[in-house]
Amino acid sequence: MKHPLPVQTLWWQRDDVQYVEDELHFSTHNLNTMAYELGTPLYVYSSDRLRQNLERLHRVLDERAIAHRIFYAMKSNRYAPLLTYLKLTGLCGIDACSPQEVRQARQVGFLPSEISFTGTALSNADLDELARSPDLIINCDSLSSLRRLGDRCPGRAIGLRINPGLGLGYRTNPHLRYAGTKPTKFGIYPEQWEEALALAHRYGLQIQGLHVHAGCGYLTPQLATWSAILQRCQNILDRLPSVSYINLGGGLGIPLVADDAPLDLERWADIVAEQLGDRPQQIYLEPGDYIAKDAGILILQTTMVEQKQDTWFVGMNGGFNLHIEPAFYHLPLEPVPARRRRSQPDWPARVTVTGNINEALDCWAEDVVLSPIQEGDYLCFLNAGGYGASMSSNHCMRGQFTEVLLPPASPTDHGYQHPCV
Repeated sequence: MKHPLPVQTLWWQRDDVQYVEDELHFSTHNLNTMAYELGTPLYVYSSDRLRQNLERLHRVLDERAIAHRIFYAMKSNRYAPLLTYLKLTGLCGIDACSPQEVRQARQVGFLPSEISFTGTALSNADLDELARSPDLIINCDSLSSLRRLGDRCPGRAIGLRINPGLGLGYRTNPHLRYAGTKPTKFGIYPEQWEEALALAHRYGLQIQGLHVHAGCGYLTPQLATWSAILQRCQNILDRLPSVSYINLGGGLGIPLVADDAPLDLERWADIVAEQLGDRPQQIYLEPGDYIAKDAGILILQTTMVEQKQDTWFVGMNGGFNLHIEPAFYHLPLEPVPARRRRSQPDWPARVTVTGNINEALDCWAEDVVLSPIQEGDYLCFLNAGGYGASMSSNHCMRGQFTEVLLPPASPTDHGYQHPCV
């Protein structure tokens, strides 16, 4: 049996992501070998990591006796084998934001009662389709959708999505905030509240849920804002005795660079317990990235290593159209060689990693430290399991890639069990 070499621990290293004899392994699989066999671009997902992330979230809430359900946000990653695996774990339902997502969730076995729908700017055609599934959990995020849904199915049970007026997300990134000082399209604002209640009363709609989602990728430094958001939710809950659940959305983050500390999940759960633990409502959660992001790695092949003026460029056979987060959201993906080269005397201290799309923004990582790499080597981008393949395009007709779900290390070990759906 091979064992990891005694080298310095890297910040991203885990039991299931590490070098073994200088080749990167993910959930015991050699990524250099997989890239050679299957070609690149290649997305690799770990079913074990998906389960571990779900189990961890369940456990901290169960330890505080918080009744809850988890709905995986499938916009993060809708790869059908991945969704099927999540269904088979029994650990989550699905958070959907379009009728097409509802359809795909049902295709892999999720029941309407296991799907929570929260969409925005819905068309009449969207609402027509949603209205045909009476067991679907629907949260209305605007007066317009509330009125038109009530017209189609009066008396239906619904949830209302509110805008808390406070936003949070990864560090200070404004692209990831769903609420804040700048008005957004998401949710019903306090000044619209009376009109929303009047519309619900007019159509006999039963307000059974309250939904709030303030942003994506937040870590421990943002937990004070998280607590303030939950406090605002309490003020609304006091006016809605009929509410049976409060959906806290998703947005829990993971470390993306070396100086990110993991989210203090214990403190996060303590805040939920402090703010809502005495409430009779069940807690719903809609994590996407927290479940899928560090359960996926994107592998590309190096096509160019060349100095242009004072910058060394490492070119890859895939561009921002395959994973838009570094270019669009300025969210880093850590580049790691699939095969580690121990030394190369003329290797530059820092490089810029770019893609194969004829656009100036096609940059994977700028001015970063990278281990020596040569043309033809494979480069692995960590934390690529969320908002990568699901947001990809065929820009420049370079949208081809392969996805693979790694099987559980022990198929007979069903692990943590939770009656969440």
